[in-house]
Amino acid sequence: MPRTRRLTALATAVAALSVLATACTGQSGSAAADDPDKEVTLNFWHGWSAPSETKAIEENIARFEKAHPNIKVKVTGNMTDDKINQALRAGGDKAPDVVSSFTTDSVGKFCNSGAFADLNPFLKKAGIDKAKVFPKTLLDYTQFNGNQCTLPLLNDAYGLVYNKDAFKAAGITEPPKTWSRFVEVAQKLTKTDGDSYEQLGIMPTYHGYETTPVRLAAQWSPRYFDADGKSNLAKDPAFAGMLTAQKDLVAKLGGYEKLEKFRSTFGDEWSAEHPFHKGQVAMQIDGEWRASMAKEAGVTFEIGTAPLPVPDDQAGDYGKGYLSGTIMGIASGSKKQNASWELVKYMTTDTEAVVAFANAIHNVPSTLAALDSPDLQVTPEFKTFLDIARHPKSNTTPAQADGGTYQLTFQDLAYAVEKGDVADIAAGLAKTGQQIDTDIAKAK
Repeated sequence: MPRTRRLTALATAVAALSVLATACTGQSGSAAADDPDKEVTLNFWHGWSAPSETKAIEENIARFEKAHPNIKVKVTGNMTDDKINQALRAGGDKAPDVVSSFTTDSVGKFCNSGAFADLNPFLKKAGIDKAKVFPKTLLDYTQFNGNQCTLPLLNDAYGLVYNKDAFKAAGITEPPKTWSRFVEVAQKLTKTDGDSYEQLGIMPTYHGYETTPVRLAAQWSPRYFDADGKSNLAKDPAFAGMLTAQKDLVAKLGGYEKLEKFRSTFGDEWSAEHPFHKGQVAMQIDGEWRASMAKEAGVTFEIGTAPLPVPDDQAGDYGKGYLSGTIMGIASGSKKQNASWELVKYMTTDTEAVVAFANAIHNVPSTLAALDSPDLQVTPEFKTFLDIARHPKSNTTPAQADGGTYQLTFQDLAYAVEKGDVADIAAGLAKTGQQIDTDIAKAK
């Protein structure tokens, strides 16, 4: 799925939303007073930019307008969170009424600052039981402290994409299910060429596109915060376990410096020059879109997909993974909230609309009904990610008042650990946890 979300850095979104938090009044969705049956034009802003994606949006909007002839939707695409922030601060008739964002990490701030209206009153009035419509994990990352200020709009699941031809050549008959086997497979698939690589089993460093600390940590089923809302990094062994395992994999595949030197030769993540497409890496941690992108790039090898491996002591949980996705909400400053709700309700809960959009941009659907729809186009490669999305142990990073700042703080520690700058992981986690608690306290 070649979309701009990956190009909008979490750090940029966090910075933009810190300004947004001071600019919003915290209006509630229950205060909506407009008549949704009257003639009205809504401003809808989203972040998609690729022609196929914008076409899919336009087709969905056309279906909505046909069903709601009194509501016209003016669509503006390629909008980053920074641009959305500026427009919401400025307000006025040109500001967005409905927003779709790729930055699920910012939901805590969207809700906490009052930037988006609470959708619970709208759901209740419409008679929609959200727990029966959306998978629990998706509800977890679209609300904060009971404020359902966004709803899921499609879903991303992360797993393993691999080169079946390379597996066959190396005598590997199936994708690895446990971490120890994953390390063995990665080593077996690695072919060195002097100080570089002819083929690397997998790029294990955290800068390797979708190989981020939080996506790897998901395989350990971590708890980021305790019952009191305090950082759990130092108490939950999942974090030390993941950091230690990743660092060990880096060492076994040649060391940080050698790997990073090879990574510098990689092409753009969203082009045909992607290292997986070119055969530079045999396995890739990625989302549901990678297999279709690789086929479109004209790869000559057979592609396989599988869930990411799990720690050896959690072998029974194999099949789980990290989930995130696109979110959709109503600007709290909009004077057209009831009409806006009609659009949000349609795009996020209408099975036909969700399935059509998922089919068009190769994403995992975000409702339980859409996941099981016979109209969903399912290839063998794509089915893997549907199964990950359904897995009861799949998880996400929880919303917090500081948005994604706590994730950046954890990420900084992970970078330092893999480089060897932090030798005492336990001490590093304790210090990082203290910083996270300080940042969240300031954000409240």
